[in-house]
Amino acid sequence: LPPLHMDSIIHLLDALEPPHANTTTPTDNLALTLGGCSTPGCHALLGHPPIPTASPPPLTPHHHLHRLLHRGAAVPGAVLAPDGSTVALGPVLAGIAVGLKLWGGGHIPILTPRMDPLFAVTIAEALATSFLSARGGDGATLGPGGCWDDIDNPQNYTLLGPPSLVPDAVANGAMDGVLLGNRMAKDPIGVADLLREYYGTSNSTEEGRPPSSYRRRDFGALAPPGKLEEEVLAMLRVLRALPPTRLLLEAVGEEEEAAIARRAAREFSERYVECPAIVPRCMWGARPYRGTPKPLSLPLGSIYIHHTFLPGAPCRSFAACARAMRAMQQFHQDTRGWDDIGYSFVVGSDGYIYQGRGWHWVGAHTKGHNSRGYGVGYVGDFSTALPDADTIALVRDELLPCAVRTGRLRHNYTLRGHRQMGDTDCPGDALFREIESWRGFV
Repeated sequence: LPPLHMDSIIHLLDALEPPHANTTTPTDNLALTLGGCSTPGCHALLGHPPIPTASPPPLTPHHHLHRLLHRGAAVPGAVLAPDGSTVALGPVLAGIAVGLKLWGGGHIPILTPRMDPLFAVTIAEALATSFLSARGGDGATLGPGGCWDDIDNPQNYTLLGPPSLVPDAVANGAMDGVLLGNRMAKDPIGVADLLREYYGTSNSTEEGRPPSSYRRRDFGALAPPGKLEEEVLAMLRVLRALPPTRLLLEAVGEEEEAAIARRAAREFSERYVECPAIVPRCMWGARPYRGTPKPLSLPLGSIYIHHTFLPGAPCRSFAACARAMRAMQQFHQDTRGWDDIGYSFVVGSDGYIYQGRGWHWVGAHTKGHNSRGYGVGYVGDFSTALPDADTIALVRDELLPCAVRTGRLRHNYTLRGHRQMGDTDCPGDALFREIESWRGFV
């Protein structure tokens, strides 16, 4: 099979779609014909897939797409996007299909109660089913993330913990499905061009952030407080009326139904909208920790802000940031003689935070204070210039509030620049002046 990159999907779609494809191409029905719409709620809105008269001829683009969408024991249809995130294609294609129907005036059944069809086929049913199944307290409801066997030639994706019905790849695909469906409903283009525009065209692109790296922010704008809860509750009531799922809700009263919707919406928003995405060590190619890591005693009371100085230029793509992480770890282990990369987290200018030692292990970032706080380093030399506004906000407005909400950082934490704790210019004059205005600065 070709690598499970988004690039492979775009290449196959290019072969299926004629030049300058419009909404009358065969890719309109990909969600059905390739199995992207496979649940009772999705079938109620988009219909059932046509009965195939024969299997797709071997080695054709349609054959390869069908295999790619059904491959993967951990998350079927998962592919690696250029921004380093993993995306399940099923909800992406379902969202696009709904968007095309909304634009073209196609028939979408009106279900009772009424619900937004974009949310219905992407995330509402997945959340409703996951939290309904776990209402007794057993089993995971969201996550986990995972890692690929090879970033250059991804073929196998392995989850990093107990699976739920909404692992991170499905959450990413669902958010993308809402965003891309909304885009198609306004101004449709060929599906290959849509994916190329949204995800970028190469896993090693250095040309700045693709729109996909803003998925959490942009999805949050389409799902303001109350919207997601409303859609999950509506889906639970739709599922109550559908024969395949009716039995699941027989013993669930209206109050419990509302509580399930409230919990699902709150936990999804907290995890995937309000908290930033953190790239795990296995995705950036970390070496093993040398020795035995020492656990932190949470919650911590401090944050220490750094810049890396070297590399001196901000990294603006997944490939560049992963290279920077590997270089820093090599320097810290081989030259400094440390057990691992020193920082708790490292901030790229690609829209992502990279896991160093992480939430639970003592770092080597601020001598004498490593067990008291997290060390967060921005990739680049910020002596005279600042990171861009989005990259500043990634820590100030997302990582730190998330750490407080999840019990890893005290609500009355103190924040300092590295220079306040030792003989160094870190985090650079420009960045230090910036953090003086942040909450908790001392």
